[in-house]
Amino acid sequence: MIYGIGLDVTPISRIAQAVKKNERFVDRVLTQKELELYHAFTSDNRKNEFLSGRFAAKEAFSKAFGTGIGALSFLDMEILPDERNKPIMSCTKFQGNVFVSITHSNELAIAQVVLEVE
Repeated sequence: MIYGIGLDVTPISRIAQAVKKNERFVDRVLTQKELELYHAFTSDNRKNEFLSGRFAAKEAFSKAFGTGIGALSFLDMEILPDERNKPIMSCTKFQGNVFVSITHSNELAIAQVVLEVE
């Protein structure tokens, strides 16, 4: 049964500005494993896309969960690639299936999350 659906659109420039303003922003959004992937990118543009996509997906999850960010921390959620590079999302506060899709344009990161319980 579907528990919730969330969608988020995040301007990449907004995330880039947040990083410029406060380098600790990255540490508040990404888990340790996600940080390793982030730091492996050599281009600032690719880093901003990655961070924006993760930010959008975590916002979308919080909407699908029904609480928004606040009751959930960004660090409660993690998105790691599987063997085919498909994003797999988990959350320490949700027991169920999570389906996530993340996409980027030059200006936007967009994510959709569907939560399912049995």
